[in-house]
Amino acid sequence: MTSRSPLVNRLAVVIGAIVLTAIVSMATTLAVSNSIEGNATAINLAGSLRMGAFQLAARSASEDPVENTDTLDQRIEEYEDRLRDPAIIRSIPRTDDHPLVEQYKTVEYGWANQLRPSLESHQTGAPLSAEMITAVESYTVEVDRLVSMLEQRTEARIDLLHLIQIISMVFSVLIVLALFLDLKNRILRPLRKLVGIATAVGEQDFSHKADLKGSDELAQLGQAFDQMTSELALTYYELESRARQKTEELEISHAALQVMHSASRGLFANHDLCSGAIPMLQDLEQLLGIGPIRLFLHDKESAEPVEAITTATPKRPFYCRDHHCNACLVTPEVYDEMPLENNDGRRLLLPIRTPGQLLGTLEVWYPAEKGLPETSRRLLETLTDQLATAIFLEKQITEEQQLTLAEERTVIARELHDSLAQSLSYLKMQVTRLRRLNIDGEQKPIHDDILDELSTGLNSAYRQLRELLATFRLKLDTPDLATALRKTIDEFSERLGKPVAFEYNLPPQTLSPNEEIHTLQIVREGLANAVKHADATDIAVKVVFDSPQVRASIQDNGKGLPGGDQPVNHYGLIIMQDRARTLGGKVNVRNRDEGGVEVALTFVPKSRNLIPTETTPA
Repeated sequence: MTSRSPLVNRLAVVIGAIVLTAIVSMATTLAVSNSIEGNATAINLAGSLRMGAFQLAARSASEDPVENTDTLDQRIEEYEDRLRDPAIIRSIPRTDDHPLVEQYKTVEYGWANQLRPSLESHQTGAPLSAEMITAVESYTVEVDRLVSMLEQRTEARIDLLHLIQIISMVFSVLIVLALFLDLKNRILRPLRKLVGIATAVGEQDFSHKADLKGSDELAQLGQAFDQMTSELALTYYELESRARQKTEELEISHAALQVMHSASRGLFANHDLCSGAIPMLQDLEQLLGIGPIRLFLHDKESAEPVEAITTATPKRPFYCRDHHCNACLVTPEVYDEMPLENNDGRRLLLPIRTPGQLLGTLEVWYPAEKGLPETSRRLLETLTDQLATAIFLEKQITEEQQLTLAEERTVIARELHDSLAQSLSYLKMQVTRLRRLNIDGEQKPIHDDILDELSTGLNSAYRQLRELLATFRLKLDTPDLATALRKTIDEFSERLGKPVAFEYNLPPQTLSPNEEIHTLQIVREGLANAVKHADATDIAVKVVFDSPQVRASIQDNGKGLPGGDQPVNHYGLIIMQDRARTLGGKVNVRNRDEGGVEVALTFVPKSRNLIPTETTPA
């Protein structure tokens, strides 16, 4: 299978080159060694041919011709066999044009045509002739030349073997050197870079880059390292940014919790949502980058939620209690820049509830481009829990105050009935007894006048006592003043025989329980007067809020007041005036221009201050 790895390919090429060099070196060495195999034997045999030629010449001149004729011929044959020995033949090249071949042929020719014929024609035992000696010398010279050529050829082969070995060694060294340089440049140096990058990454330094070129594994690994460090740097910076953001959010949450914790005491102690909640909500707006915040209370008797708190408004809210307070007032320019529906803002509605009861809704506006973090949402949910507790406690305290006031009035009514009413009844009985006495004489007119005055005074006192008892026994057994007034309107509508017009717009929790009782009683007294004494056919009741005043009026189309003024010794009107003074207001009874009477009550609730002539927006 062909490897597709560049690094493995390079290593394979290097190893293949080394193996090929070794194989070529061994093959050439083997070939050269085979080519010179037997050359030493051939050189020895060729060298022995010189000695053999001299021996043949010497034997031919010294031996007995009769006895040694066969021996000489045999030696000549042996000499010729040595000349054609296979060792010498193998050392001779196979080509015809080689100098060694030509020299061998020259030796053979000299032997066959010169020396052997001379030896065969020479008479055994006779001295050597000059021609014989010349032939032998000439032959030995050619043999020496052949031996020299064999030696040179053998030495050349050995030199070639040395050269091949040197070339193989040099080539191997070059391959090893190239391999070392390649390993250094393409493996060791990239590895050092990668190790340095890994060490830098361990020290949170992502600026080092490998910048390795090529397509091998280390280059790919370097590119992967570069990509990894870039992604790690991005991830690290993102995590660092998130951690910094989370830290900021936690700091904001901590500050917000401190604000809510410090404001919770005032919220629960004041029993006034406006003064207790607005500073806290405004601090939260600055910390969380939100706002404005509005609080709406839910009323069972109202189809729509009623706004109770706002942190920013260009105009004073109609439900404002403290008109020296400008905490929620801002300039129109500031208000227009807040994240509202018409200013790229989003709204979050959070329910304010206790188990089983929905008390109100918290409306929070925040910038659309920034959104609302989850931590801020959880803080606002915690805020709704605090507000729910405060509103619930305030309602509970109000109900307890109403219950306490009703119980106190019931106790007072019972005490008046058991003590003063019985005493007045006793006095009336005594006056009746005195009338039955027959008193004659000149003192009789005086006594009658005194009895009349006592009777009139007792009747007036008894009537006033009955009105007080009715007042003290009156209870607000309904959820609020509006419901109690509607029930009263229904009661007097039945007595009148037609509906009594009714208009009401007081914000929730405008009046205290005591103020609600007095307002209800004044309205009842005014309706009672209109039904009993005015002979009216149309009656209208208005209880309206003209901040900071509350105005309650009862208008009829009856016969009006005699003389256009308030009647004398009318204890119902006297009691209404007394109630108005208790409320810090006044009752005005007058004849209307279009006919009938108007009873108007105006007062400022104790929880509110007078409206200043000018307000300075905060």
